[in-house]
Amino acid sequence: MHFWTSGGEAAALGVIRDQVEAQGVIWQDAPVAGGGGEQAKTVLQARIAAGNPPAAMLILGQNIIDWANEGLLGNVNAVADAEGWDDVLPQAVQDFNKINGAYVAAPTNVHRTDVIWASKAAFDTIGADYPTTWEEFNALAPRFVEAGIIPIAHGGQAWQEAYMFEALVLGVGGPEFYRDALVDLNADALTSDTMQAVFAQLREIRGMVDENFSGRDWNLATSMVINGKAAMQIMGDWAKGEFTNAGKVAGEDFACIPVPKTDAGGFVYLVNSLSFFAQPDPDQAAAQGELARAIMDPVVQVAFNQAKGAIPARTDVDLSVMDSCAQATAAAFVAADNAGTAVPTFAGTHAANVSVAAAATDVITEFFNTEMTPQDAVALLAEAVELAR
Repeated sequence: MHFWTSGGEAAALGVIRDQVEAQGVIWQDAPVAGGGGEQAKTVLQARIAAGNPPAAMLILGQNIIDWANEGLLGNVNAVADAEGWDDVLPQAVQDFNKINGAYVAAPTNVHRTDVIWASKAAFDTIGADYPTTWEEFNALAPRFVEAGIIPIAHGGQAWQEAYMFEALVLGVGGPEFYRDALVDLNADALTSDTMQAVFAQLREIRGMVDENFSGRDWNLATSMVINGKAAMQIMGDWAKGEFTNAGKVAGEDFACIPVPKTDAGGFVYLVNSLSFFAQPDPDQAAAQGELARAIMDPVVQVAFNQAKGAIPARTDVDLSVMDSCAQATAAAFVAADNAGTAVPTFAGTHAANVSVAAAATDVITEFFNTEMTPQDAVALLAEAVELAR
């Protein structure tokens, strides 16, 4: 069960499916449309209530920990121990797959969420360089408008605005501020002048989107950049899977640019995993082991992520066959992890629990879609977080 339904996502999942089926396991696909996974959570809860949980499910971050603590997840420790997962997975990945000493999930990849996807053709049209500061970023908008190009492709869905927001928290405030505000949930940080500056930049971006953005799926926004209708999209690197699926080449047709940063840099990471619900049928449990083995196969990790747009969860794979974006992302993740500037996604419920992320997202999307001031936004954000903790 999963919500990987776009072209690039489906192609990536197909790599795992083919490997599992080659081992004689029957694959029953249960996709649930909706890029943020909210609909999938609702379906999952209904299936669990009916006593029919899926054998494997795409779940993110704190949700994995919650289901494990409920005692509903099984484990694939036999496979993990035999194949030495502890030695090849970064701690940031283990944190959301190995819960209470048991591997209850298998990681498919690591995503970067603080990325600008840029159309090379659009930038060539106005003769501009890619932005390295927010001032440069903002100054591009009127030039694109004058050229008949939408500055920012955006899908007006709450989860998309939450991911954009967390990219701005890191980009405007830096990694220390990000942790203070979105991991530690410090009220002083949430109501600070820096957070007001984050909302002010979000307001700037609101003025760069087209009038038909409301309700647009994320991959349709990505296609606007692919076909040159829009210049940029701020989105996690799952967007690259859509460029790849469309036959576009990194560095030639498009660019992957981390959002402008403070001198401290930073990297927002999201770990995708398939979690294993406990199965009383030994054949089903054995099939889960085969799925876990397939997911962590080094060849599968590379092929999956070539289609998905992300980087492998394993640290010991050969990245030479992956494109320039993936190689740059992998190097940036290692550097940020070593420097202590890699931070977990808030929108993807790694940094905080589901209720906190949901409450904050309500404020973020209300701000994006109304005339709310940054001053009012920070007050509402702090209040919403406090009530949801």
